[in-house]
Amino acid sequence: QVQLVESGGGLVQPGGSLRLSCAASITISSISVMGWHRQAPGKQRELVARITSGGTTNYADTVKGRFTISRDNAKNTMYLQMNSLKPDGTAVYYCSAVHGTSAYWGQGTQITISS
Repeated sequence: QVQLVESGGGLVQPGGSLRLSCAASITISSISVMGWHRQAPGKQRELVARITSGGTTNYADTVKGRFTISRDNAKNTMYLQMNSLKPDGTAVYYCSAVHGTSAYWGQGTQITISS
């Protein structure tokens, strides 16, 4: 069982920045893939970015060049640095982890981008 706890959400103006954190209950070096997803009202959950245990990253086209995913194995924490935020990025952001044959999700953190 893996527990994931997100933090760092909130209200930010367009063009601003936020950093999300996802703290895991286990050593994340043992987690093969971790990711960030988001779900806007009335829309399906979508992948924002993911990172493998080897450090390979993938990003949605909509966030490339603005968002950076990283992981700190010493702190068992994954991050998402978000710059140049846009109003259409308003959503609940979730972190995920694939460990063994199971997938785990955090409870989500709300990000609202508005002036």
